[in-house]
Amino acid sequence: MKLRSPWLWALAAVLAATVGPMIWVQAIGQREVAPNRQAVRRAPVAIVFGAGLKPGGAPSVYLARRLEAARSLYAAGEVGVILVSGDNGTPAHDEPTAMRDWLVSHGVPDAAIVRDFAGFDTHDTCVRAHDVFGVDDAVLLTQDYHLRRALFSCEAAGVRATGLGVSSSSVSPMQAFVWRLRELPASWKAWWDATTGRTPRFDGPPETAVSDALRQSGWT
Repeated sequence: MKLRSPWLWALAAVLAATVGPMIWVQAIGQREVAPNRQAVRRAPVAIVFGAGLKPGGAPSVYLARRLEAARSLYAAGEVGVILVSGDNGTPAHDEPTAMRDWLVSHGVPDAAIVRDFAGFDTHDTCVRAHDVFGVDDAVLLTQDYHLRRALFSCEAAGVRATGLGVSSSSVSPMQAFVWRLRELPASWKAWWDATTGRTPRFDGPPETAVSDALRQSGWT
């Protein structure tokens, strides 16, 4: 037993270093999850995280659900501006513009939409929302399995946030399972990024697009 003890301690340390941060991220995020649409706290900005595009360039099913939630909140006067943040890594893959076009086609004024072209992951979106666009109070819109991690990352970035999870039902149960499983290492990475203060891939100087849009809308 004495010979095994160091190995048991080492195993416990490894588990604490891996599982602990994952649990912490999920627990912190859980505190600000709105149980339903009616419970969402009014905020000046809704942040919509990118979630891929269809081959023709339209938002994926998952992304369209996030956008519909944002449209609904805007129509109800619960948010004044929608910040759409996604991957624009190549000219052929422009998530923010596809998101903007979807919202405009569904009745949201173009003036109420701000695009973040460098939201390459959840951490980058949250840090840029705060540091580049000056967002300090927001509603986060994403699938339920991703929501807690997003809330953790935005809170760590300095954004007071509440979150509304949209449906993650899928015609491919295995794919849905993989996405949920992915949250385990992704939660650990979110903790690491927040702990180390990782700089986004593209940080950029402050922009006034969000504050200008809020001023134009007369948001109070």
